[in-house]
Amino acid sequence: MTAAQPLEAIRSILSDLIAFDTTSHRSNMALIDYITAYLARYGVEAHVLQADGQPKANLVATIGPNVPGGVVLSGHTDVVPIEGQDWTKPAFSLTEDAGKLYGRGTSDMKGFIAVALAHVPAFVGATLEAPIHLAFSFDEEVGCKGVQEMLPFLASHVAAPRLVVIGEPTSMQVATAHKGQYVAKTRISGREAHSSRPDDGVNAVVVAAGLIRHIDAMAAQSRAEGPFDDAFAPPHTTFNIGPISGGSAFNIISNRCEFDWEFRFLPEEDGPAKIKQYLHYIDTSVIPAMRAKFPECDITNDVWAYLPPLKAEPGSDGETLAMALAQRNASTVVAFGTEAGHFQGLDFPTVVCGPGDIAQAHKPDEFIEISELEACSRFMIRVQEAMAA
Repeated sequence: MTAAQPLEAIRSILSDLIAFDTTSHRSNMALIDYITAYLARYGVEAHVLQADGQPKANLVATIGPNVPGGVVLSGHTDVVPIEGQDWTKPAFSLTEDAGKLYGRGTSDMKGFIAVALAHVPAFVGATLEAPIHLAFSFDEEVGCKGVQEMLPFLASHVAAPRLVVIGEPTSMQVATAHKGQYVAKTRISGREAHSSRPDDGVNAVVVAAGLIRHIDAMAAQSRAEGPFDDAFAPPHTTFNIGPISGGSAFNIISNRCEFDWEFRFLPEEDGPAKIKQYLHYIDTSVIPAMRAKFPECDITNDVWAYLPPLKAEPGSDGETLAMALAQRNASTVVAFGTEAGHFQGLDFPTVVCGPGDIAQAHKPDEFIEISELEACSRFMIRVQEAMAA
């Protein structure tokens, strides 16, 4: 394989991958079928793991002997929506301009998948002493749902790897830690009444506003008191309020309101404690006041997404291998979340390292530098050499 051939193959495969609209609310089956057929051409069996109750799937494949000490190359196949964004280039058609390749998912993270697939022929042709596994998931962008369904298969069918590489865009730096995340929906059930008689009801929107103020106070406490980790920016736990809806008319005391909220906590911090703190406030201060007026009032808080933190393991064999593969002398951390913590939960040594810049992700005219794909291609060559040694 010449130096030009990998890039030609990468560009061709990436063009094909971008053409699949795998926005998280859509199916990824056409893309999975494409990858399955591609692998089959080189004699690689793909395990297609159908999602529970929806037209989506994960894919796991192994090249080489399924023995301990291999490398897992992992990426998610879904992308974020383009609606409401001002694209000047086709979102689902690869466009090249001035050394950049444009299209939804080029950076996050079909670029990494394209590079891995482009090197499959070389992986197959090598005499591997340890395996190279491919693990491609669905619905990472909406709560890492796919990888959680994949984990039991990995635990039972993939020999313990030496390293898992999550190919999220890090400009090919090796990230060994990121924050964890909880995402929850709070629902308030109040009591309707005419707006001229506020004492006849409990305004759920007003209750929601108080809860949001409490979350903001929790954020202020974390900002002022920590704990802190200067490796991260910002160096403390952060909170955010997402969509909120409630009420039906200006002259009706609102009986329903709900909002999403999330927080991102440091790897060494007790994330569940933040949830308990919030629920304690609801149970001891808010619900009693509501029910003192009308017993049917209630508040629920459902955690609908959890992203475990990635915790650094300085000096570990996995980190040492990752640094050698990426030819880096120092590791870093990332502010965004990934599937890495789920893999680490299986005691699989895991890092985040992939082509592209997260600053380009989720934006109109998303792109990846061709030079980043070339750097990732060299990374794959070193993966092959390490597994053949």
